[in-house]
Amino acid sequence: MTTPATPSAPPPAGDDRNLVPVDAANAISFDEKLQLFWAKYRSAVMGVCALVLVAIVGKGGWEYMERQKERDIEKAYAAATTSDQLKAFISANGSHSLAGIAHVRLADEAYAAAKPADAIAGYEKAVALLKGTPLGARAQLGLALAKIKGGKAAEGVSDLQRLAGDAAQFKAIRTEAAYHLTSLAVEAGNVADAQKYSEQLMQIDPSSPWTQRGMSLRATLPAAPADAKPADAAPAAGVKLPGK
Repeated sequence: MTTPATPSAPPPAGDDRNLVPVDAANAISFDEKLQLFWAKYRSAVMGVCALVLVAIVGKGGWEYMERQKERDIEKAYAAATTSDQLKAFISANGSHSLAGIAHVRLADEAYAAAKPADAIAGYEKAVALLKGTPLGARAQLGLALAKIKGGKAAEGVSDLQRLAGDAAQFKAIRTEAAYHLTSLAVEAGNVADAQKYSEQLMQIDPSSPWTQRGMSLRATLPAAPADAKPADAAPAAGVKLPGK
């Protein structure tokens, strides 16, 4: 009697041993995918690359032109050695910081030539162009002195007091402003103010040459009375202005 064959067990779920392997010849390689992508998007990629190249070239060209322009302005300023040349430079480059320096030079000339109105106008223009710089602060100091010399003593002294008392201001500007306040007080014979401003000089910078000069001026006056108070009023418009 023939023994019936034992039926084989069905393959468990998930058994992939009988899956037909993918034909390697039909698989798409990375290089082929890249070629397909390039064929499809070549125009768009080239367009983007062209735009990027144009932007880079344009930026470089603009920066080169700006550098060249800046060099030309610097050369023009260096060549301006007379008052007329400085005025011509300002006319051509009115908004440039070097125009501010040119204004300071012209204002200094006007101050030395006893033309306070012209000095005031020049310093004011320089202050507007040189804000936050040492030369801008220098122009503020010159403006204060020009106002005093030009009959605006109260305004000029107030400007000097502000500069001397501004802790954020450049120390050299503060000491020079305090020196001029000391000198004005000495010229007016105001012992109390001379004492006050000479002490301020010592607080700002005891080693400054302006401090030494201020203390020497202060020493020419008698000692201040114990009950003396600094005067609040500014010196008269005709007071003699110390040299800068």
